[in-house]
Amino acid sequence: MTIGCAVEVNEGNLVIRGRVTLTGVPDNVSVTPLSGEAAFLGAISTTTESSSRHVFKLGQLHTGFRLLCLFRFKIWWMMPHVGTCAKDIPVESQMLLLEARQESALDPENGDDAHDDAFYILFLPVLDGQFRSSLQGNQSNELELCVESGDPAVQTTQALQAVLINAGENPFELINESVKALEKQKGTFVHRERKKIPGIVDWFGWCTWDAFYTDVNPEGIHQGLQSLEEGGTPARFLLIDDGWQQTFNEFTKKDGAFGEEIHFATRLIDIKENKKFRKCIGEETDELVDGLHDVVKHVKETYGVKYVYVWHALAGYWGGVLPSAPKMRKYKATIKHPVQSPGNVANQRDVAMDSQEKYGVGIIDPSKIGEFYNDLHRYLASAGIDGVKVDVQNLIETLGDGFGGRVAITQKYQEALEDSVATNFPENACISFRRRQRL
Repeated sequence: MTIGCAVEVNEGNLVIRGRVTLTGVPDNVSVTPLSGEAAFLGAISTTTESSSRHVFKLGQLHTGFRLLCLFRFKIWWMMPHVGTCAKDIPVESQMLLLEARQESALDPENGDDAHDDAFYILFLPVLDGQFRSSLQGNQSNELELCVESGDPAVQTTQALQAVLINAGENPFELINESVKALEKQKGTFVHRERKKIPGIVDWFGWCTWDAFYTDVNPEGIHQGLQSLEEGGTPARFLLIDDGWQQTFNEFTKKDGAFGEEIHFATRLIDIKENKKFRKCIGEETDELVDGLHDVVKHVKETYGVKYVYVWHALAGYWGGVLPSAPKMRKYKATIKHPVQSPGNVANQRDVAMDSQEKYGVGIIDPSKIGEFYNDLHRYLASAGIDGVKVDVQNLIETLGDGFGGRVAITQKYQEALEDSVATNFPENACISFRRRQRL
């Protein structure tokens, strides 16, 4: 199948711009054309067996390429990895970029470039319906495609639009234009060029996390802002990170558990600030600070801070919300235990996820999550807060069982979050952190 003479599967080879990229391509692998040189790569189960998870072989990576991939070495974090063959591609790879050169362009003795005639091939795993995708290599130098729903009840026999492939001379322009093509084709996201940029990007800011971790308090915020001002680098943007919310931990250090593990089982019990931010008298200022509103007012008037954001998790807190808490009952939360995909646990495990798997997460019913975000953000806006940093987003993908899968539940949470931010923080004032695949 040929697409504009740029991509074709010919005699078992995937050929891109005339360059053999994959050999031994199975008959169940498909190519679907898009505009320009772009196409979707996908596959159909050879057994016609429906499943919530498939791993398809796409073919062997041909020789002569240098590759760069981005993979999730933890469920929260991505990092780059380089190599020359498919076995160098880790599981949970979210992007694969190949550098292709003419065979004669490499010095056979040392592999140095003889002249610059390179072009680049992008493999970008994307969402395909209710399934997410990732790439991985195996010891036979084969490139594999993994698709999974995260809910045993959500099954398929095929994923025909699971990987975008595209080619170009400039890798930066290639990635940018490929994302634009996906935006037009998928309609599930907006390219950054069409997004409203929040005002914080123009100002120097300070986040309280490294200074205080969860021990953040009004007096510490005052000292930090004062120190920055005295040092000649006044902050105009303040982010009050984790530690300002009302939470409760029902667990104790037992069964070999340690403090950090127990922390991630902590649950939210109210949308308002905790007692550290209520009726505090600054040791140096001798000023009464009664509530988050007074803290925000004080830092803006005293230190010229233009924007104040606060932290919260996508599920409310690390361990979600406490279903039995009086202020949380209306959100119909239940305790569910996360289930990670095999790809997640094949790389480096994370103490937060280990804790959440062990102690469970108080997850708000997706039908009520919009109400929760609106209640939270409306209160924060009334206190003078200008925006939010939303953390622990990847957690939601592990809670899809019974909710239609990871894509379905993430979509409901994400749409509710975006609607609430647009309503309560009109400057598109949301920092997205520890996020998951959305393309």
